[in-house]
Amino acid sequence: MSTTRPATAPPAGPGDPIQAMLEAPLSLRERKKLKTRQTIRREAYRLIAEQGYENTTVDQIAAAAEVSPSTFFRYFATKEDLVLTDEYDPAMIEALLARPSDESFLRSCREALTELVRHLLEHDREELVVRMRLIKDVPALRSRIFDATSPPQRLYLAVLTRRAGVQEPTFAMRITAAALAAATAEAVLQWAEAGGAEDFADLIDRTFAILEDGFTSL
Repeated sequence: MSTTRPATAPPAGPGDPIQAMLEAPLSLRERKKLKTRQTIRREAYRLIAEQGYENTTVDQIAAAAEVSPSTFFRYFATKEDLVLTDEYDPAMIEALLARPSDESFLRSCREALTELVRHLLEHDREELVVRMRLIKDVPALRSRIFDATSPPQRLYLAVLTRRAGVQEPTFAMRITAAALAAATAEAVLQWAEAGGAEDFADLIDRTFAILEDGFTSL
């Protein structure tokens, strides 16, 4: 989703790495890269709305965005990644790493992800709805979010290893990342299937609350 920064955004409060990162000034190179990503994504969603996901090719998206196919793949590894990844991932990683070191990873994820989703709903709700609907309706996207290589699972695993100061994730870390990614995916589908009617941030918070309870409420 785009990271258009509203001119009237409130100043970041102390301990708010997500807002602070999103409000940080960008270099000329970073602005150009962000503009290109946003253009590719915008044209992709326009084409998909007109002719469907399966009938929209990378070549068509690249042509509409006035870039080459090779440029498309420098920004998005696959067509699926155009929907499944976004520019907020670095902010999420920074937010997780900024949480207290003695806090459980589950609690860190609950706090950081809920805050990030609230920001998305405030600034990028329309695009978020489009993405969630595509994930719900397109089989290739729906299956990918439960895949071991899904962007959320890779993100959780990367943060776990960095917090632990190790190069390779342990078995426990892989299990944790897989469980968190699956829970996040279920929350995404729940929200999309309800047509975005639920408060997505509250849904994410409830999702992690269930995990923190250790399923004792079931």
